[in-house]
Amino acid sequence: MEKAIKILKEDGIGVLATDTLYGLVGSALSPKTVERIYRIKGRDTTKPLIVLIGSLDDLKLFKVEADKKLLAKYWPGKVSIILPCDNEDFAYLHRGKKSLAFRFPKKESLITLLKETGPLVAPSANPEGSKPAETIKQAKEYFNDSIDFYLDEGKLTSLPSTLIAFDKGKAIIKRKGAK
Repeated sequence: MEKAIKILKEDGIGVLATDTLYGLVGSALSPKTVERIYRIKGRDTTKPLIVLIGSLDDLKLFKVEADKKLLAKYWPGKVSIILPCDNEDFAYLHRGKKSLAFRFPKKESLITLLKETGPLVAPSANPEGSKPAETIKQAKEYFNDSIDFYLDEGKLTSLPSTLIAFDKGKAIIKRKGAK
């Protein structure tokens, strides 16, 4: 884990188990790292990435304001929440959508990692259009040595996170997934 933290702090990328699926992770605060993930994944550059945070205070790093009581109904957990973020400093993340999806996971080892590395983007570990890797072996078949590290936690078969947005305080499900 220490090696992974060091690599992530130095703008590297890796594959590790999130609270749902294996994720292709890197610093959300590094435009260079985010672009590398888009390139390696072959992701549609108009689609924003989900950002994993280690605490509600991490939202301040993105100049995002949110109702913490409302967020507490869903977090920590496997729900990603779309919040307004019209700050142009983060255009490399929001891709012109002027919003970002955040997830505050419940998984203790992941929170510990996030507290050391800061927020991480974490799309599923697969090329765009392919099935998410359920094992590190599958992730290595997808990405080979284009990834700086792999952390194996066995087979993962979860759904991706549930994705919600709010409209006047009411939750709107954008993608049904893990809860």
